[in-house]
Amino acid sequence: MHKTMIAGLAGLVVTIGLTAGAAHVSAAGGNVTSLYDLTVPSLAGAPVNLSTYKGKVTLVVNVASKCGYTPQYTGLEQLHREFASKGFSVLGFPSNEFGGQEPGTADEIATFCRTKYDVTFPLFAKVETKAGAGQSAVYGYLGAAGSLPAWNFSKYLVGKDGKVIAFFPSKVAPDAPELRDAIAKALSN
Repeated sequence: MHKTMIAGLAGLVVTIGLTAGAAHVSAAGGNVTSLYDLTVPSLAGAPVNLSTYKGKVTLVVNVASKCGYTPQYTGLEQLHREFASKGFSVLGFPSNEFGGQEPGTADEIATFCRTKYDVTFPLFAKVETKAGAGQSAVYGYLGAAGSLPAWNFSKYLVGKDGKVIAFFPSKVAPDAPELRDAIAKALSN
């Protein structure tokens, strides 16, 4: 079975192909077979090459400031600080798609995260997670693994190789044993 999805990010067209469960992303410049092959804008707008995270385990989360799950920022920051020295990072991608719960500007989001939750993990530019023409390349790649967020604070555990290991829906809190165990296992591989 072969499915093709088209997603765009700042005018860049990305094609995601699924063949027998294997995901790859094609973009101008070649195939993208790992999350860490992508370059995305930081919350401040500067380009960030996700290859910076090759060899690390990451937890990619679509975040929002006005959501019932927003207090998960506390647990996400705790995970980030606890496991950073072992090669782990939380990567936050603000999204306003679910209930309009991230309406703020980049400066407002940064200030909120810093002052309310003392967030130190990387935050990136606001994205669209849902499939369609505006979907970010990050969520095009992550979604090709089988799941897209149904709400804010959905979590993808990504291995050292940039491949999706597991998806955790919003209701799975950062301190949930199944998430912590999956992070520990990924770090030990």
